[in-house]
Amino acid sequence: MIFRRAFLALGLLLGLAACGAEPVWAPDEAVARARYVPAGPPTVTLYTMISNTSGAGGHSALMIDGEQRLLFDPAGTWHHPQAPERNDVFFGMSPQLHDFYMDYHARETYHVVVQEVEVTPAIAAQLSQAVLSYGAVPKAQCSFSISHILSQVPGWGHIQRSYFPRRTMESFAEIPGVREERVYDDDSDNNREILARQAAVELRNQRVAEIIADGG
Repeated sequence: MIFRRAFLALGLLLGLAACGAEPVWAPDEAVARARYVPAGPPTVTLYTMISNTSGAGGHSALMIDGEQRLLFDPAGTWHHPQAPERNDVFFGMSPQLHDFYMDYHARETYHVVVQEVEVTPAIAAQLSQAVLSYGAVPKAQCSFSISHILSQVPGWGHIQRSYFPRRTMESFAEIPGVREERVYDDDSDNNREILARQAAVELRNQRVAEIIADGG
């Protein structure tokens, strides 16, 4: 029975559309232009997408707020023209883009567990370097890549490499000082529809900016 459950959970990971990506390398000027530095102390945030029907984990992502904000979305499918990507690492994740990302994942079939913990600047720098150097992540290895990176942090050795997002989430919860919240939404499960809506918002913002720039 235990083996069957594990097999079914792995099948969910392999089949979930949120875990599929290809190597991408944004140009230097786009990355530099998008740089976003958040206010407040350095933090690390783990996002886990949980099925509203089975309770199984479907996807993992990691955000690091250090010298700049980096979103490591291994083998993910979210994208936005204002968030340049280098091999699953997104730059320029402003509050609006962060909201777009959350809206994309929290929907009628999945909710998002958000776990945040304050860290030292040294740990933030270590994790930033780790995600930047990890490389493009193969399909269904979102949780494995993140758990591997987290397990290298001093004091976080209890986090074992795992292909299962829920297991990584439970290990992350054991880090002292972790704050957790759950985000629900009743949006359609059609992710293409959500991306189209987000693109429309961006186009409207660009038009408003052009009108202001033209003085009118």
